[in-house]
Amino acid sequence: MAERPPSAAVLVLHGGYETGLAPPPPGLMNLPGLRMLPIARAVARAVRPAPGIRVRRVRYSHRGWNGARQDPMRDVVRDLDALRSEAGDIPVVLLGHSMGARAALHAAGHPLVRSVVGLAPWCPPGDPVTQLAGRDVVLLHSTRDRVTSPQATQSLTARARRAGARTCLVTIRDSDHAMLRRAPSWHRLTADLVRGLLGLGPLPDAVTAALELPVDASAADGTMALDSLPAGPGRRPVRGMPRT
Repeated sequence: MAERPPSAAVLVLHGGYETGLAPPPPGLMNLPGLRMLPIARAVARAVRPAPGIRVRRVRYSHRGWNGARQDPMRDVVRDLDALRSEAGDIPVVLLGHSMGARAALHAAGHPLVRSVVGLAPWCPPGDPVTQLAGRDVVLLHSTRDRVTSPQATQSLTARARRAGARTCLVTIRDSDHAMLRRAPSWHRLTADLVRGLLGLGPLPDAVTAALELPVDASAADGTMALDSLPAGPGRRPVRGMPRT
């Protein structure tokens, strides 16, 4: 029997490199891909009670961003176009780590994309933000990340909010870029965020409040520490997100 088209989807984007035209190595040799496997599994478990939600990993053609080529972003758009042809205008959450988060942010202007969850995102200061208008953008970053900049991530949240996005940043202390230290916290919060952004459950109140800030709010106003969030699920879903 043919698989039924999904009612919503989560596209998972692993990290990569600044440059690299070779394809990502297969299987266990693809370390950036391996880092996202436990998070993808946590998200799949979190959305499983709701039928019809597909969690799918994006396959990259090249291992690097490669400057103006923006290769992983093109791969994301390709998958979004294929998903739209298959299922129509369903809500999609893009979930990316590092380079994958950058690709998600760049591809967020696609008509299917409702939300972006970025883990330790790569956010160069000159990257565009206008494509994020009307989207929910929740970024998570370790305060001790030595690969990508939490300060640049915080700056992007303010720039994107002024461009019409709903944004917030959750900082995670005593962790790292690879999300190995405090891994359960990364997994649990990411799964809760994806569920909430799909309208399947509540978001933490502080995240909801940050997403509802006015466009001129400061970057600090939309930033919160993971350890300041209450234990357990939040209280309310984001206003205006469709339920699936």
